Amino acid sequence: MSEVLLKRVKLLVLTSIFTALVFAATVCFTVYTPATKGYFNLGETMVYTAALLAGPWVGALAGGVGSALADVFLGFGYYAPGTLVIKGIEGFIVGYLSSVARRLGRRFWSSTLLVLAALSTLLVVLVCIPYYSGVTELVLGSHKVVLYIPWFVWVLVLVLFLCFLTYIGFKVDPRSGAEGLCVVVGGCCMVLGYFLYEAYVLGFGVYYAAFEVPVNIGQLTVGLIVSLPVVRSVRSVLGRDTVW
Repeated sequence: MSEVLLKRVKLLVLTSIFTALVFAATVCFTVYTPATKGYFNLGETMVYTAALLAGPWVGALAGGVGSALADVFLGFGYYAPGTLVIKGIEGFIVGYLSSVARRLGRRFWSSTLLVLAALSTLLVVLVCIPYYSGVTELVLGSHKVVLYIPWFVWVLVLVLFLCFLTYIGFKVDPRSGAEGLCVVVGGCCMVLGYFLYEAYVLGFGVYYAAFEVPVNIGQLTVGLIVSLPVVRSVRSVLGRDTVW
């Protein structure tokens, strides 16, 4: 058997295995969300695991196909087309960024923290201080609460956030931190993708689609907490970074 054919067979086998794992993780536990006719699930745990262990293409195929099949199986077929694309992109992003992080090593972690520091500074200086200082209104349903936010509050928030970035830069293992950031980036794309799909494709509107955002952030968080230890354990058994 040629090396190319062997690689394709291995890709097919790994994709099939991880697709089944994504499907099983998604259907094993669900919580219905009436506002968007969607559901909370544990599928992200295996989407991230597949992407981190097997790379972007397996992460994309297993994440997209496994999750879409789960939608159909559970009776949420109207989500399946969006899920196929959204979870596929999510898996690809996590897998691709993690492969870049492995190649760059500590530089990826340091560069990411510097970018976050720069972006947060720009956000506070260009947006928060000019537009969200002074008198502002907090709307809670039909109730409005008038608040006064001094400009130095945003400066304090920025300083605290920069201190937090400095702390994790020294305390957190660069490899775990980098992969955690990769998962968060992919997960945020998933959250945004479902918000747009529900608001504009399914026609629920922005208001009701917003109800799903905390649910999807919860899926991201659970997936992050579960997948990183699982990946670390598998790597310790295999003695290498990926299952290839």
